[in-house]
Amino acid sequence: MTTGIDPAVPPSGTGCVECDATGAWWVHLRRCAQCGHIGCCDDSLNKHATAHWRATGHPIIQSFEPGEDWFWDYERDDWADGPVLAPPHAHPESQSVPGPAERLPRDWREQLAVDRGE
Repeated sequence: MTTGIDPAVPPSGTGCVECDATGAWWVHLRRCAQCGHIGCCDDSLNKHATAHWRATGHPIIQSFEPGEDWFWDYERDDWADGPVLAPPHAHPESQSVPGPAERLPRDWREQLAVDRGE
């Protein structure tokens, strides 16, 4: 097994664990390649994927977006290679981006702009 990757572990669900627990929303999803935790990306307000890395030390994520299979290594701050992980490999294509649609506030674009300092 590559350090930081366990290909046998399935994802924790189809949405960000913490956002689902609090009723929040996200832009894109990332999957911890070690434990399967699904967290929201750094373009999301809550940045739970990065928070998961900081809390656990699990260094490698994979995109959990349909049609994307790239890996990122937080420790090296660079792209990484990895094996095919246990399915599913992405959230359902019917799930909106950002999403989930029913949780998006009307001003979600403005919230993201403020978060980016625009």
